[in-house]
Amino acid sequence: MPQVTVRRAGEDHTGEVPDNANLVVRAGIKKFPFPHLKYGCGMGKCTKCTSRVIAGAEHLPEPNWKERERLGAKLDEGYRLMCQLWLTHDLTIEQE
Repeated sequence: MPQVTVRRAGEDHTGEVPDNANLVVRAGIKKFPFPHLKYGCGMGKCTKCTSRVIAGAEHLPEPNWKERERLGAKLDEGYRLMCQLWLTHDLTIEQE
């Protein structure tokens, strides 16, 4: 099972998620990473779940059209929309 670390306000919150899990869906049903992950619509529209990937980016799929449209140049800085990703490997992210 992938291990996920969410870094917010200088604190790390770590937990395991099932393989092929979406962090926004899990937070929405009050499973880890709830309440540590900021999120909103879950559909790639609001961008509240925008996170900078600190470790594990090499295992993520290429950004989809929603991420490219919403994040633009921030993709080059390592930002992704958590609602658009299903995890199969460990990941460390940071939210502002």
